Amino acid sequence: MLRHVTAPERFYTQVPNEILRHPRLSPHAVRILTWALSLADPSAVSLSEVGLRAGIKKTAYTRAKQELIQEGYFHEWPRQGARGRWVTEQLVSSVPLSAEEAVAVRDGKPPTDDVPTVGEPERRAVGRSQEKNGENIPNPPLPQAERAALALAAVSHGERRLRLSGRDVRALVPLAAEWFARGATLGELRTALTSGLPDVVHSPAGLARNRLVRKMPDPVPALPAAPRPNPPRPCLGGCGRVFRAVADEDCCRDCRQEAAADVSGAVEATRRGIAAVRAALCPRPS
Repeated sequence: MLRHVTAPERFYTQVPNEILRHPRLSPHAVRILTWALSLADPSAVSLSEVGLRAGIKKTAYTRAKQELIQEGYFHEWPRQGARGRWVTEQLVSSVPLSAEEAVAVRDGKPPTDDVPTVGEPERRAVGRSQEKNGENIPNPPLPQAERAALALAAVSHGERRLRLSGRDVRALVPLAAEWFARGATLGELRTALTSGLPDVVHSPAGLARNRLVRKMPDPVPALPAAPRPNPPRPCLGGCGRVFRAVADEDCCRDCRQEAAADVSGAVEATRRGIAAVRAALCPRPS
């Protein structure tokens, strides 16, 4: 089989191969899920509307929706509003989520009992996606430990052979945090953990720990400490001010300048006196 692939320059969505090749998702379920993940702003679109746009008939849509629910790619929560009207919050994700993980994503909190979920999406009415698009405002920098936990969770969700439990992630956080403290990027950490994996990984946590330790980048060289400034001292020039000396001077700048001016005046007066003495002792011939 030959293949010709041209990378799109814009308007594309990254979809994991595990979705495209999922053994239990029907083509209709895959089409609905990838369509929903491709939406730039899913906040005002429900999954049923996605099914209509994708051309899926009602019966096939119902079956596909159940498949997505069973595999953890779709979650919804009906609730009654303040005026008694029922609304439904919906969540689609590019990775399978347990019920607890989905609730944590919905509430904008990382789960505590399992793998931390990447991203902190804001509250939306329906059709919220797990991942943020490029038009969102970037988050402020995260602390190293939290950044490490999210990075490990992202690697775990993206590479099924490195599926880590919440306990595994918490145990590996110090090592991953040290990577970031030494200047490593998320891409470098992901490459170190996932490149050249065997077909079957019997101990994902053990392999991840081994690679984090063995491939740890060198520490960032410490910058020389800046010299501490001299403590303030009273000026001995008579002005009564306090100044901070640069070296070992005893007077402030103004007093030094005045002293220099006085010395210059004294030197000039001395020169004039010497010239007058010489003129008196050695009169010019008439």
